[in-house]
This record gives sequence, structure tokens and C-alpha cells, in this order.
Amino acid sequence: MLEETRLHRIRALLSTLNRVSTEKIIQHLGVSRETVRRDILKLEAIGALRRVHGGIVATTLEPEAPLSVRNTVREKEKQAIARAAVQQLKAGQTLFIDAGSTTSLLADELLSMPGMTVITNSLNVALKLTATETTLHHEVILLGGHMGPSVQATSGDLTISELQRYRADVALLSPVGIASQSGASSFAHHEAAVAGAMVRHAKTRIILADHGKIGVTSRVIYATLAEIDVIITDAAAADKADLSSLQSQCRRTIIA
Repeated sequence: MLEETRLHRIRALLSTLNRVSTEKIIQHLGVSRETVRRDILKLEAIGALRRVHGGIVATTLEPEAPLSVRNTVREKEKQAIARAAVQQLKAGQTLFIDAGSTTSLLADELLSMPGMTVITNSLNVALKLTATETTLHHEVILLGGHMGPSVQATSGDLTISELQRYRADVALLSPVGIASQSGASSFAHHEAAVAGAMVRHAKTRIILADHGKIGVTSRVIYATLAEIDVIITDAAAADKADLSSLQSQCRRTIIA
């Protein structure tokens, strides 16, 4: 079994049970105790779990608000970020776009720049890009998988497996947080797994993060700063203590 699959299954167990014994993980994966130990250490290092005697427990960060709520928060800032993101793109490129309130606004901006191939797990993004009565502006590929509540996006093993078939010029991702000490992170392991796969299979990785996400580390880290090419944020991020560290460590930071 591939390491990526093992890590995903451990996080799935933890999401369901909140506390999982080492023995249960060994039985569930059918691998050695040493392999499970290495996997647990790797997941703990990225903030996905915490080790306790005899097993692991979920971390206790607050979950992200539903998409319907996030769509109404800092909307002007997110629109500015989306417009700046489109300016980094070229016609004919293949894009990965994950699910989020900022990437939903990005889909609106992409309507003015036709000729892209967009691969996404976001139902909202796919619907916006195909809401036309005439010719489609883009080729849109909606990744299959499990549909969870409130997020309006696919995730899971099927989504990851399908995503790995593709290579993108640019991945545009909207994390829960971006911090100089940790990188880009999400609260839900299944969302982070999709975003992480997009990072690994794209030439250029662009993070879309309004000022409320600067300096924030959520439960599951899916990309280090070394894996991020561009961070796009809004002007209010200038007041964030972590911005200067992000600017010094990331290849490029754009203030929209």
C-alpha cells in the first residue's frame, strides 16, 4: 500500500473516531507496527494528529465555517485576490482549482479569460464555469468522489486517484491558513489531501489567502512554503505580523 494511501486512511479513521489505537490502525491497514509508527510521526509533524499513550487523537482546532457563510465574509478582499490571480494566468493553461469561497470568486473572473482547461473538485466552480447557453469558455473537468455536507466539493480516494492522472500548469488553492512556520493548511483532512495532491501535480502553486488567513495554521498542513510559488493576499494583510516572514520565505507575494 502506498504511503499516501496509508496516511489518507489513518486521517479518515481519526475523522470518524477522534481517538484511534495503534492496534486498530495496524489491523485496518494490514501493515507492520514500524510502518504505522512512521506514518503517525509524519502526520503529527504536519499537525494532522496528536500522539497519546496507545494511539492517536484528533487535534482540537475549530472547524471552518460552511461555504455559504464564508461566501459573505471579506468578499471585496477575496474579489481583489481573484482578479490578481487571473492576471498571473495565460490562455491555454491547465489549472487545478480547489474548493473555497475565494476560488468560487476566481471562477467568476475566469469567465473573462477563455481557453483554459480547469480541473476541480468544487461543484460550485464547475457550475459557474459551465453556466452558459452557448459555447463553453473553458474545458471543465469535475473530479469524482465523495460529496460532503456544506463544502459542495468532492474528496476521498476516488478524487485523489482521478486527480493523479493529470498534470497542471498552475494550481490555485484557497487554504484555511498560511503561516511562515508551517505553510498552507486546512481543517479537514480530506480537503487537505485533495489540495496536497494538486500541489504535487502542478508546475506552479498559487495560494489565495485574504488577510484573515495570514499567520494561521489549521489542523492539516498540505504544503510547505518551499512548495508554494506565489501567495496572493489583500492590503489589510500589511497589519499581520507574519506577512514579512512570508514575503521573505516565499518566492513571490502579491498584495491585491
